[in-house]
Amino acid sequence: MKQLIIDRYEGKYAICEEGEQKYFAIELSELPEGAKPGCVLEITDNGELSLNLEETQRRRQRILEKQRRAFGG
Repeated sequence: MKQLIIDRYEGKYAICEEGEQKYFAIELSELPEGAKPGCVLEITDNGELSLNLEETQRRRQRILEKQRRAFGG
């Protein structure tokens, strides 16, 4: 199983990043419901996409903690 992070939308595509700085364009119509930039997607070996809400929340918490430390909040 592969994980991608939705980086941004460009037109009708979601630009997704794999951990190794590789980017993929996925049509918005193929994304699971509720997917938005910052969400973690999982791709099964047979190409099915799903949201990993737990990992998405974990990443958001790490980012918030880094921001608090950096800006003294």
